[in-house]
Amino acid sequence: MNATDMTVIALGAHVLDTLVRPVEVIPEGQGGQLVDQIRVTAAGPAGGTALVLARLGATVRSAGAIGTDALGDQLLTLLARDGVDTSLLLRRTDQQTSASVLPIRPDGSRPAFHVIGANGAYGPDDAPWDEIASATHLHLGGPEFMGGEAAGKILSFARDHGVVTSLDSLAPDDPGMLEWIAPALPYVDYLLPNDEQILGWTGAGDLVAASRALLELGVGCVAVTAGSAGALVVTADHEVSVPAFAITPVDTSGCGDSFSAGFLRGLALGQTPEQAAVLGCAVAAQTASGLGTDAGSYDLAAVQAFAATAPRNGAVPQ
Repeated sequence: MNATDMTVIALGAHVLDTLVRPVEVIPEGQGGQLVDQIRVTAAGPAGGTALVLARLGATVRSAGAIGTDALGDQLLTLLARDGVDTSLLLRRTDQQTSASVLPIRPDGSRPAFHVIGANGAYGPDDAPWDEIASATHLHLGGPEFMGGEAAGKILSFARDHGVVTSLDSLAPDDPGMLEWIAPALPYVDYLLPNDEQILGWTGAGDLVAASRALLELGVGCVAVTAGSAGALVVTADHEVSVPAFAITPVDTSGCGDSFSAGFLRGLALGQTPEQAAVLGCAVAAQTASGLGTDAGSYDLAAVQAFAATAPRNGAVPQ
């Protein structure tokens, strides 16, 4: 499959991230602190994945809602700079663009300050049905903002038109969240959560059991990320652990979206789910080595070369 054979609609949550590093403590009162870097990047489970998929050679169109504010202007610029078609992003006059401020700790971890904004004002009535029907892939990021029934309408339409579907979420590891998004899961070919999410959603004691609980709700395949441990891919008849690459992380924000992009791109290139997860981990390593989802400068060939030679960590504990 060549680059033009993968046409993706990345639909849902688009976020403008402002990242600051390194931050060990927030100054008290009106105190100040000098830092090494402050950057802004396009992010979110739809926006971040769109950006990275475009870098990997896919044809990508972003669909969702942003504000008419300066944040929205900047988000459009950053997505377009990396090759994403932003013409399907709707602009809301009554909502601000979704945004996060992320103080990055020296070890690459971070808390987050987040505004939902226009992401909470997008649903099936806004979906670009004709464009979805003509795509090869629909990646829906943030089903929790519209609810599982609404997300299911969009995903089932895509399925009916032969479109490969995938889903990722920003939702916390709250058991009630699974009930909220569950109506969408029977229409999901590839679910792309993190380890904390699925353990919390399902109450399972390990990642395999949690993944299988999600398969029972209708998901075709679960590819779950586990930070520096890598990823675990579970299908109805197979499970495989894929180690992460051995790097020193600068910033872990955006790594999940980058894994999703690499995994989906690998599948579109004809790779097995295990091979695609290796590519996903390799892309996540590029992101973790810099600040923000758009960190580094790479294309598909560069990531494939990295994946073929770079050292790996241990496997994901199951």
